[in-house]
Amino acid sequence: MTNVTSKEAQNHFGELIDTAQREPVTINRRGRPVAVVLSNERYKELEALEDALWAARARHAAESGFLSPEESMSFIRSMLNADTESVS
Repeated sequence: MTNVTSKEAQNHFGELIDTAQREPVTINRRGRPVAVVLSNERYKELEALEDALWAARARHAAESGFLSPEESMSFIRSMLNADTESVS
């Protein structure tokens, strides 16, 4: 994977697009990665993988049974509380 600074990305945008057709390009700002540019073909592949993952999760949920609305709210509250507790 190619890495460029945000300034290089601005100054050489055409080259950035050309490179992204071959491999993902990470754009760094102040030494930290902030974005990745990739080809539209690769993006569509990743979207398809994500769709397949969510479909598999939905099938698994349907096969495993569903939570009641009350159980769902309880689960959501416990997850929110866990997030709050991990920040403290």
